[in-house]
Amino acid sequence: MKTRIITAALPFTNNIPHLGHLVGSHLPADIFARYSRIKGCTVYFVGGTDENGAATEFAAHKEGVSPKELCDKYYIKHKELYEKMNISYDNFSRTSKEIHHKIVQEFFLNLYKNGFISEKEAKQAFCNKCKKDLADRFIKGKCPHCQEEANGDQCEVCGKVLESEDLVDPFCAICQSSDVSFKNDQHLFLDLRKVVSDLDNWITNHPLLRQQVKAIAKGWIATGIKERCITRNLSWGVKVPLEGYENKVFYVWFDNVIGYVSSTVELLGQKGLDLWKDKQTETYYFLGKDNIPFHTIFWPGQIIGEGRFNLPTNVLGYQFLNFKGIKFSKSKKTGIFLDSPIISEVPIDYWRFYLTYILTETKDADFVLEDFKERINKELIGNLGNYVNRVLDFVYKKLEGKVPEITTKDEKLEEDIKALVNKIDNNYNICEIRYALYDLLKISDLGNRYLNQKEPWKTKDYSSLGYSVEIIRILSVLFSPIIPESAERIFKFLNTEDKEISLNFSVKNINKPEILFKKIEKEFIL
Repeated sequence: MKTRIITAALPFTNNIPHLGHLVGSHLPADIFARYSRIKGCTVYFVGGTDENGAATEFAAHKEGVSPKELCDKYYIKHKELYEKMNISYDNFSRTSKEIHHKIVQEFFLNLYKNGFISEKEAKQAFCNKCKKDLADRFIKGKCPHCQEEANGDQCEVCGKVLESEDLVDPFCAICQSSDVSFKNDQHLFLDLRKVVSDLDNWITNHPLLRQQVKAIAKGWIATGIKERCITRNLSWGVKVPLEGYENKVFYVWFDNVIGYVSSTVELLGQKGLDLWKDKQTETYYFLGKDNIPFHTIFWPGQIIGEGRFNLPTNVLGYQFLNFKGIKFSKSKKTGIFLDSPIISEVPIDYWRFYLTYILTETKDADFVLEDFKERINKELIGNLGNYVNRVLDFVYKKLEGKVPEITTKDEKLEEDIKALVNKIDNNYNICEIRYALYDLLKISDLGNRYLNQKEPWKTKDYSSLGYSVEIIRILSVLFSPIIPESAERIFKFLNTEDKEISLNFSVKNINKPEILFKKIEKEFIL
């Protein structure tokens, strides 16, 4: 049996997460984790909140609280919101925990011992008005690549990773003053230059990486991998365990990826650390496209340099979700935040279904309320819900809940079902989740057409309903990673816990069915 560690990018605890975070990591990771469990894999779905660094200090400064108070507040909210969206984490941890700090420091010391850490001067931004060193989130300016406003670490518009001194017309994010200067300060750098060929070979020959993920990674290599600073002049974060750097913490991009390891170790103890070293363990990372360089260049480079852990089995980089043509953004408060779907009258499975339907696997997508309503009513309810209700209602009312045996084998129908199931299984396994959903809808459409063709209510030949019930059972299994609550209801209707995805006709007597879904009748505003 395969062992899979599945991770979703760790979100900053500086605001409420939005649908873009869900689409770009947590939801597809959850769907893949749920399907992996169905397939019999041993799954550890781990994640947590990214609580260190300048983003946290800056958000805490704006709210007038300490970084710890801010993280305590938002960790609870993040964990609660993901649970209510039915994200099935085995452990949702925090990078402020002692276990994380300990593992990061040990990881760093191994890199240092192995010769992957260099020391040199770097430019440090300083606000002459505030009389304060400015870490990345405390300095803003124009991105040198797209000219849009950006922070000192990364441009949210074009996704380019930046250094503070790269910004055009920089200013202090605290007091808005442009009286900013740069001074030299001693820092530590991750030096991956001697493993560039290893990284290039790994990316080029990786059988699972999507082309757009490879393209972004190869683009970084083509521009030249340089030493990258891993320390910052901040008080909140993982302390550097090296003499002379006691007043510095690790740059958050360096320590947060190690949060996947620390979350696993928190869950499993030494066994968790051993799994990360075991060559048989598969590791899957789900993240937004702006995180691709950190998971295909820096994290694999860190793994090679540190020398103990497995390189990623797959890195799933998702494109952006937009709302009214604008990228979802916590800092700019654009988009739909997760507290809105949860308090709405719309069931969580409806949100999960639609977000999977528009999943940003290969291109950016727009969340459109009108399309959301149409897809739910037409695809989820009109296709799947209609099929389930008409079949089970007929069997319960006309046949006293007894499922007819197959008297005449329909080889064509069985071949069609097997072909679609194999496609869906393959798409789930390679994380093409949106296409798995499209083929799932083809199965329910096939079932509807088959029922219309056989017309058991006219012919009184009920053997076709044996196939129809079995199709529903298979649909409930294959749909369960996407709409888990609805799938569980179908299992109860069918009076079964059989989650095999092959035809086996195990359901003999069904329970009284109820209407599975209700249409969205009215307009709603979020």
